[in-house]
Amino acid sequence: MEQKAKEAASHAAIPVSISAMLVTLGVVYGDIGTSPMYVTKALVAGNGGIGSVTEEFVLGALSLVVWTVTLLTTIKYVLISLRADNHGEGGIFALYSLVKRCGKWLIIPAMLGGAALLADGILTPAVTVTTAIEGLRTIPAVHAVLGDDQGRVVAITLAIIIVLFLVQRIGTAKIGRAFGPIMTLWFLFLGGTGLFFVFQHPAVLLCLNPLRGIGFLLSPNNHAGIMILGSCFLATTGAEALYSDMGHVGRGNIYATWPFVKCCLLLSYMGQGAWLMNNAGNPELMGIADLNPFYQMLTPGLRPFAVGLSTVAAIIASQALITGAFSLVSEASRLDLMPHMQVFYPAETKGQLYIPMVNNVMLVGCVIVVLLFQSSAHMEAAYGLAITLTMMCTTLLLFFYLHVDRGLKVAPYIFVAFFLMLEGFFFVSSLTKFFHGGYFTILMAMLIMGVMVCWYNGTAVERRQFTLLPLRSYLPQLKRLRDDDRYERLSDNIVYLTKDTHTDYIDRDIVYSILDKHPKRARAWWFVNVETMDEPHTFAYSVETFGTDYVFRVHLYLGYKINQRVNAYLRQIVQDLAATGELPAQTRDYSVYKDPGNIGTFKFVLIRKLLAPESDVEPRERTAITLKYIIRRAAGTPARWYGLENSNVNFEYVPPAVHQVQGREQDAAPGPQRAAVGADGLRGVGFRWTRLRPGRQTWMQGCLMAARWLPSWYVRHVLTPPKIGF
Repeated sequence: MEQKAKEAASHAAIPVSISAMLVTLGVVYGDIGTSPMYVTKALVAGNGGIGSVTEEFVLGALSLVVWTVTLLTTIKYVLISLRADNHGEGGIFALYSLVKRCGKWLIIPAMLGGAALLADGILTPAVTVTTAIEGLRTIPAVHAVLGDDQGRVVAITLAIIIVLFLVQRIGTAKIGRAFGPIMTLWFLFLGGTGLFFVFQHPAVLLCLNPLRGIGFLLSPNNHAGIMILGSCFLATTGAEALYSDMGHVGRGNIYATWPFVKCCLLLSYMGQGAWLMNNAGNPELMGIADLNPFYQMLTPGLRPFAVGLSTVAAIIASQALITGAFSLVSEASRLDLMPHMQVFYPAETKGQLYIPMVNNVMLVGCVIVVLLFQSSAHMEAAYGLAITLTMMCTTLLLFFYLHVDRGLKVAPYIFVAFFLMLEGFFFVSSLTKFFHGGYFTILMAMLIMGVMVCWYNGTAVERRQFTLLPLRSYLPQLKRLRDDDRYERLSDNIVYLTKDTHTDYIDRDIVYSILDKHPKRARAWWFVNVETMDEPHTFAYSVETFGTDYVFRVHLYLGYKINQRVNAYLRQIVQDLAATGELPAQTRDYSVYKDPGNIGTFKFVLIRKLLAPESDVEPRERTAITLKYIIRRAAGTPARWYGLENSNVNFEYVPPAVHQVQGREQDAAPGPQRAAVGADGLRGVGFRWTRLRPGRQTWMQGCLMAARWLPSWYVRHVLTPPKIGF
């Protein structure tokens, strides 16, 4: 039941429509859609050139391509992987979140696969754009301008890449509507030209027989041997990005558009194969260096149009990896594999997001790749190796999803054995690229995985030392501090941002900051938690006063489309409380205004962990925390995330060590707890606040907790078989 409800919710997020399908064509299929430009070329070159082309080679190689696309893309990703979504989000991290309870060690393939895909996402824009610009040289008029100077190609490539990453901030929907018509025209061109040559040589349809591919793979006429699979694998390199982009376009729209895309791709491959069989003995083609059947089979009058259209399509091909990277990093942040970053939602759909930090890092990485490799020939050597690792890791995680979450018995074992063997062959065949450029993507993947490991280990150490204290136990001390004239009042209102959502408990470090690190006297202390809701325009809050007029526990429930301007929102809440008399008037004697109002000054205190020499931390844990803090400094500051740049903000550093707190360890909460509060019942109208009273809040929390956890408990403890491992 839980699975069906989740699937229904994911379907409802982005409905199937003509406009949504157009966006899907423009966003998802760019990478896999440009494969006919180079797959057949790579197959012919690996077999010794057009002089060695035979009917056996054409039918066998095309059969391998057809069934590679069918098995890996259609069956594994479209029919199976897209079913494994986490609230509409796809990708290897979303898949891991569904199966992580099956074993702690599953974090390893998740991190490895995610890192490899992100590394491939940095390489793909550089490869596709460089290849496209170099392809323009086949047009005499363009060649007269570009010449043979590779420096001009590099300069144009860098300019296009910079523009491509700059437009990401406008959002997936707008990009897709701009790219969608172009990609639709591209697929129609692929299918139409391919169908034309298939009619001329219908025997090419025999490649649909899988035995042709198996026979040629084992044939002595296969000059490339098992390495031919490396060229065939290029036909499905965009499959993993397809899965990652599900949150941007919705599963239903991928289902609706993939049959059209696949038919066009296969027709293009078979059309090129038919042309090869018709021209295998053509002596005029023997002297053409770097022959590309995709362009060569076209008439001279049609070739400039094809080159121009393919150039634009190749540039668009980068979009699938870029948007996929945003989704991956977002999921990784939720799993504490990467630091929290500022996220923007340009569209009304939560899955369509934009992360400036990721966008900028990928831009710098692409620029480095272009400057390092210079030509597409050098870049293509690094292409495809990392993605095979991602596919193998995805297969492993899918096994646990099918076996545990879906409750299948025999099918998961058949699935994992077959696809791991198949992808293993592709991985071995791609290892030949390692010393020719593949080392770069592997090094990038290792670097990204290193960041994940450091952040994950550092977070694990902090969690072991994280303590929650009962806030009510410290109310008497806070009251005495408020009235103690021996200490200068730091501010009228002191605000702490908290991570925990439990109302009655507070982080030990906050209590320590107020009472122990030179007592921070104030008229009122505010402990604010911000929770991002699934509804785009939710604008609500709840306040617990604990029966006082000086301690306030505030929960902000903000939709993902709402800017997290905590300073402005808190001032509105304070005015509401002052109007109801729950907050005493905070008069001021001096002000530039004639009527200063009844609200005093604010000071925000942001607590950050800092290792001290006396911190009770083991050397291994000290290293993990140190590396995490280095990464955190590079990821940005919470002051910017929460709109506090222009506020009175103090950063306070505390050591990450658990200290005895007034003998109250027995009263501490057992660990961080998450309040079961969802978007239901918390919806604001426009930008009007919705105040949740304590009674209503408690009632809603109880109902939502039961609705959320009872079905999950039944599935996990009654319907789910025992956990398994290898």
